[in-house]
Amino acid sequence: MADAIGSLPPLDIVRAPEAGEIGPVQVSWRLALREFAENKLAVAGVVVLLFFVLFSFVGPLVYHGNVLHSDLSIANSPPVQGHPLGTDAEGFDVLGELMYGGQASLEIGFLAAIFAIAVGALWGAIAGLAGGLLDGFMMRIVDILLSIPFLFVVLIVSVRFGANVLSLSLIIGAFTWLVPARLVRGEVLTLRVRDFVSAARTAGATRWRLINRHLLPNALSVIIVNVTFNIADSILTVAYLGFLGFGLQYPNYDWGDLLNNGTNFMLDGYWWLIYPAGFCLIATVMACNLIGDGLRDALDVRMRRR
Repeated sequence: MADAIGSLPPLDIVRAPEAGEIGPVQVSWRLALREFAENKLAVAGVVVLLFFVLFSFVGPLVYHGNVLHSDLSIANSPPVQGHPLGTDAEGFDVLGELMYGGQASLEIGFLAAIFAIAVGALWGAIAGLAGGLLDGFMMRIVDILLSIPFLFVVLIVSVRFGANVLSLSLIIGAFTWLVPARLVRGEVLTLRVRDFVSAARTAGATRWRLINRHLLPNALSVIIVNVTFNIADSILTVAYLGFLGFGLQYPNYDWGDLLNNGTNFMLDGYWWLIYPAGFCLIATVMACNLIGDGLRDALDVRMRRR
C-alpha cells in the first residue's frame, strides 16, 4: 500500500476514482499532457526540435553533400544548384556540414543532460533524505564545484585528453549535474515529511527503496523539466568550445566549429558560412527552452490555468 501511494506523481490527485474511471495517476498525466498540448509555444518547440533531429540524422540519408573530400575549385561558392547553401573555404557543402554538425551537437546535448540528471537526481535525493551532517557535507561539495568556472576546466580537459562526442558529454555532464542536485534535494526535503514516506518507513522500507520507489518518482516533474534546460545548456557549451577552437577534432565537428570557421569570412559577404549555423544553434536552444517552460507549466499544478 505504501509503495502504491508513494509512486504517484503529485499532480491533481483530488479524489479517488469511481468504478469504471481512469485511475488518479493516469488522470494526472493526461491533464498535464492536455495542458502542454494547449501551450502553442511549447508545441512549436517540439516541432522545431523534432525537425532538427530529423534534419541531422535522417537528412544525410536523403541529401548527400560533400563533407569529406576537399574541392578548392568551388571554395566559398554562393548557394547554387547542387549546393543549396553554398560551399566553405575548402569546398565542402555547407548544408551537408550543418547536418553532420547537428548530429554531434544534439548527441552531446542529450548525453550530457542524461548523465547530469542521473547523477544530480541521485545525489540530491540522498542528501535530502539523509539530512544532518551528511546533507551539509554533500551540499558543500556542490557549492564548491559551483564556484569553479567550469568552462575553463572543460577547455583544459578537452585540450589535455582530446575532445570527442563521448568525452565532451562526460566532461560537460560532470559539471552540469550540480543544479539538478540542488533542485531535487529541495523537492525531497518537502516530500520526506509526507505521510506516504512515513508509512513506508514504518513498513521497514530501506533508504534505497524510499529513494527509488517514493521520492524520485514524486520528484519526476522537476527532473523532466530540468532535462530540457540541461540539453540547451549542453548544446550551448559545446558550441562555445567549438567557436573558441577547442571543440571536437576533425573529422568530427559541431555547429560551433562551423561558426568559428565562418567568422574568418564574415566581413567578406560570405553570409552562408555564418548565418545558417547560427540559426540552427539559436533555433534548437530556443526550442528546448520553450519545451522546458511548457513542461513546467503543465506539471506544476500551481501554474495551471484551471
